[in-house]
Amino acid sequence: MLNKKDLLGLYDTSAEEIDEILTVAEEMKALLQSPVKQYNQLDGRALVTLFYENSTRTRCSFELAAKYLGANVVNIATASSSVQKGETLIDTGKTLDAMKVNFIAIRHPMAGAPRLLAKTVKASVINGGDGMNEHPTQALLDMLSMRQHFGKIKGLKVAILGDIKHSRVAKSNLFGLKKLGAEVTMYAPATLIPKDIDKMGAKIAKSREEAIDGANVVMGLRIQLERQTGGLFPSLSEYSKFYGVKDEIVQKYAAKNAIIMHPGPVNRGVELTPSLIDGQSSRIEDQVTSGVAVRMAILKLLSEYRENNL
Repeated sequence: MLNKKDLLGLYDTSAEEIDEILTVAEEMKALLQSPVKQYNQLDGRALVTLFYENSTRTRCSFELAAKYLGANVVNIATASSSVQKGETLIDTGKTLDAMKVNFIAIRHPMAGAPRLLAKTVKASVINGGDGMNEHPTQALLDMLSMRQHFGKIKGLKVAILGDIKHSRVAKSNLFGLKKLGAEVTMYAPATLIPKDIDKMGAKIAKSREEAIDGANVVMGLRIQLERQTGGLFPSLSEYSKFYGVKDEIVQKYAAKNAIIMHPGPVNRGVELTPSLIDGQSSRIEDQVTSGVAVRMAILKLLSEYRENNL
C-alpha cells in the first residue's frame, strides 16, 4: 500500500512503493485484455483531469483508467475554464475540493505546481507532468514495459538519449530505475545535458556508441522545441545526423535482446529512425498500454490509502 495520499514524483517514492505499483499494474494490464473492461473498484469515486498543457496519451489514459475502474471522470480544459478569468491554481483546487472529488490528475508548465495543489486539497493529487521536474506515471509505465519484457529491472542497462535538459521523463526514470537497481546512461548535446544530473546517479556518455554499448533498453526522448529558446543545436537534420538513434548503431552496440522505447510523441527520423520505431524490438505501443495499467494501479492504491487513512 502507498504511504501517502498523493503521487507527486519518484524522487520521494520508495523502491517498495514503486515495486507495489508495478505489481498491481501487471494485474491491471492482464485485465485490459478482457473484451469488457469494466471493474467496479472505484464505484462512486470521481477523478478530475486538470491539464494546463496539451496532452493525448497521458490525459486519455488517466480518463480511461478511471472509467475502467468504475469512477466518474471530468476533464477540465483550462483554455475554457475560470483560469482564463484569473483564477489561481489554489482557488481552482479549493473549488474542486468543495465538489468532493477524490482524485486530481494535473499537468502544469510550472515545476512544483502539483505539490502546491496537494498541500491545498483533500483530494489525492497525481502528477501528470510538471514543467521540467518530473513525470512519475510515465516513468512507471516505462518500467512496467521493461519488467514485463525482461522479468526484472535490477541489473538492466538503460540508455536515454535526446533532450534530457527539458525532460521530466528522464528525471523520473533516473530516480525510479536507480532505486530498482538499473544502470542509467544518458547522452545528448552538451547544451541539452542538465547541470549535475550525474550527481543524481546518471552516467554521462561521450558518444552515442558509448551510451548504447551493452544497453538492454534504448530510450529516445523528444526534442522539445516548445521549451527551448533556440540555439541549443544547429538544426533538426544535424541533430538527427549526429545524435539521433540509428539502426546500425543499435545493431552493432546494443545488447542482442535490446528493446526500443520512447515516451511519445516521436519526431520520426529525428530521435529515432522509422524502422526502429516500427520494428520488432520497439515497445512504444506497449508503453501506451502500460500507461493505462499503471494509472489504474495508482488510482486503486491511492483509493485504498484514502479508505484506511483519511
